[in-house]
Amino acid sequence: MFLPFFENLRKAGIPVSLREHLTFLEAMKAGLVTYDVDGFYYLARVAMVKDERNLDKFDRAFSATFSGLENIQLGDVLNAVDIPGDWLEKLAEKHLSDEEKAEIEALGGFDKLMETLKERLKEQEKRHQGGNKWIGTAGTSPFGAYGYNPEGVRIGQKESRHQRAVKVWDKREFRNLDGDVELGTRNIKVALKRLRNWARDGANDELDLDGTIRATAEHGYLDVQTRPEKRNAVKVLLFLDIGGSMDPHIKVLEELFSAAKSEFKHLEHFYFHNCLYEGVWKDNSRRWDQQTPTWDVLHTYGSDYKCIFIGDASMSPYEIAYRGGANEHWNEEAGQTWLERAREQWPDHVWINPVPEQHWPYTQSIQMIRDIFEDRMVPMTLEGIERGMKELGR
Repeated sequence: MFLPFFENLRKAGIPVSLREHLTFLEAMKAGLVTYDVDGFYYLARVAMVKDERNLDKFDRAFSATFSGLENIQLGDVLNAVDIPGDWLEKLAEKHLSDEEKAEIEALGGFDKLMETLKERLKEQEKRHQGGNKWIGTAGTSPFGAYGYNPEGVRIGQKESRHQRAVKVWDKREFRNLDGDVELGTRNIKVALKRLRNWARDGANDELDLDGTIRATAEHGYLDVQTRPEKRNAVKVLLFLDIGGSMDPHIKVLEELFSAAKSEFKHLEHFYFHNCLYEGVWKDNSRRWDQQTPTWDVLHTYGSDYKCIFIGDASMSPYEIAYRGGANEHWNEEAGQTWLERAREQWPDHVWINPVPEQHWPYTQSIQMIRDIFEDRMVPMTLEGIERGMKELGR
């Protein structure tokens, strides 16, 4: 009976396999959720979704599969869908207050409520707006939509107005995780997770279960063993282009920087303008009197660092190719020379460009930077950042 659900998940672009589907069926057979719509939703989501970016796609597929009541014509509601009374009672326990439960009991209980609904559907032949008896909208009848009655059954309404029939999948709280939407700090974190190298460091504050079992067996008494927690050991050196043509990209640059700081324990960053020259800085307000010589950076951070340049690479070609070509100061050596030194010092490198990739061929300086980086330039999109992380992780 759940095959259409599996098919809808595949149509939605979720990479669900037969293994996930069988796991879901086994969980249902084991009775992990019974008469609990929300529990059923969460169980299905845990079994079927392995990547958080697909959570919103899952919600849409789940709604398309199991939200049939709201798409059925009024006259066919109860004949087409058999709602177990136990389900209604369990939902009532979760979503109704004690006063509302008492009012339902006063009406005659759930059986009486559903029996009355069937009778009203037989009597009513046209749509009803308002009122307190017929099935319709905007009234106080126990049946219908866009009105209010504490013991009501909602029919023909896209979403709840009084949150009495809450459907968690209709809330779609995970739209900002969708891999197809625009960048955001949360999305960037998901993409940056592709660059990981787990190592154990720090204090021994995590239970070592295997070690505890082994030590206990060897010594004949409970011998608790601990170990350092696993952490992301990747070292990242971030060079951020700031000012000028990068101003329109400030927001997404801040989001990426914020995500990187939270994702990488070993992160160092420096700012530059347009192209890398003999000096970089950490504080933009002190960029002229507190610069760090680029040679010092090259000699301080080892080749085990992953080097990421972020900039639009949009400038005069002279700023890259010629001595004295910088637009704010006299550079003794060409920007290309410094970029090549950076590439040589940090073999794992990539350039992330906020300019849409389809526009790159129309800017000469972007093509020059791409050539210097041997085509290791990716767009500042989720797909592009993931591509860059894979490049760095090789």
